[in-house]
Amino acid sequence: MVNNISAIGLSKNVTITYPLGLHARSAAKIAKLVKKARSKVWIIKNKDKADASRIIDILSLAAIKDSKLTLLIEDPSDIDILNDLAQLIENGFGE
Repeated sequence: MVNNISAIGLSKNVTITYPLGLHARSAAKIAKLVKKARSKVWIIKNKDKADASRIIDILSLAAIKDSKLTLLIEDPSDIDILNDLAQLIENGFGE
């Protein structure tokens, strides 16, 4: 379920459940998934915003277990990417 619809796209709030948080392997899985998107996909933690297609940007968030993130897509036609990304994060990156 989408949490928010705004002028810049759709967003969804998630919590990192994986004990190791966001690390290189999980960031690579995120980047691979969002490469399918037609528009930009962003991950926001507090006031920091990362391009979800760039591993280094994702890692710069330094998100640990229980971190609250907002996922943002600019194009509503990427709703499946948003939902798949939320599921990936909330299910511990499949690990």
